[in-house]
Amino acid sequence: MRIGVPKEIKDHEFRVGVTPQGVRTLRAAGHEVIVGTRAGAAIGFSDALYAEAGAVIATSPQQVYACDMVIKVKEPQPPEVPLIREGLVLFCFLHLAAAPELAEQLMRSKVIAIAYETVLDAQGGLPLLTPMSAVAGCLSVQMGAWGLTMINGGRGVLLSGMPGVAPGKVAILGGGVVGTHAARIAIGMGADVTLLEQKLVRLRLLAEMFGASLKTRHSDSDAVEQCVREADLVIGAVLVPGKHAPRLISRNLVKAMRPGSVIVDISIDQGGCAETSRPTTHSQPIYIEEGVVHYCVANLPAATSLTSTEALTHVTMPYALALANKGVARAMLEDAGLRSGLNLCAGRITHGSLAEDLGYPALALEQALAMI
Repeated sequence: MRIGVPKEIKDHEFRVGVTPQGVRTLRAAGHEVIVGTRAGAAIGFSDALYAEAGAVIATSPQQVYACDMVIKVKEPQPPEVPLIREGLVLFCFLHLAAAPELAEQLMRSKVIAIAYETVLDAQGGLPLLTPMSAVAGCLSVQMGAWGLTMINGGRGVLLSGMPGVAPGKVAILGGGVVGTHAARIAIGMGADVTLLEQKLVRLRLLAEMFGASLKTRHSDSDAVEQCVREADLVIGAVLVPGKHAPRLISRNLVKAMRPGSVIVDISIDQGGCAETSRPTTHSQPIYIEEGVVHYCVANLPAATSLTSTEALTHVTMPYALALANKGVARAMLEDAGLRSGLNLCAGRITHGSLAEDLGYPALALEQALAMI
């Protein structure tokens, strides 16, 4: 198989879909790899390293997208959409529930789109999303602390507090991977941390994990309202795989927050969990609405692109190798979790939750695989 690895063009996106070591792995399995010029240069993966590993360095994006499968990190950007064609296998993060226009464009192209964020493991976990969720959770507290500084419009609160001064209050909505890592960092910084989660089993696990250093609340509307109103920093960490994030924070609740408090909405790549959230970029990461600082960067892990690339490719490479070695249909027939990653095929949506959110009938996976 001919595999293309483009240079990412989303704002400040320096991650890359395949490392030089990944190229060696694919080449050893007999595949040809075409890597975009300077695809990994910003994080130390030079064109020379890729060439030494056996890759062909592309002279244009068209050459990369002419391959059988394209492995990248983020969803196609507007200049990339015209390069996507029928039968191409696209393997990357997509988050289409929050991007209906892109979903329609990709449907028209009849691409075979496999989304990292909906691939499941044998336990029903999200193995390709998990490492980036962990990075985002860690970074969310750092970015929230930065947002609280006066220069950014924040309240001027130091999360750790000082002797004789109470620490800042952090409310984390969601006890999954993002929320757990956010809690770890916020507790480590000395903040007063409350985590809200609906699943009691998860709350018990978190209580055992963090002990008295973490306050936990069952997530209902009253608890969310109370904790958000009182918080200096709110971290939105809710996820329903394939669907738009649930809107837990209304505009009226944002108005009721303390002026200069901060919302870091990690759910923004799935549409955001606050009514006032809208995607921002690393170039312009924050805005103030209803007196509250919002940080809503949809590719937050790109802030630590080297660590994030290595963490991501460790988990994506076995799936990429299976797709390349076996072909899409056979690889998916043999792996039910990988089948869950199929979002689009033959111009139709194949993921049930995504189809429901966007208002389309879902194409049955069996039919989709028969058409590949």
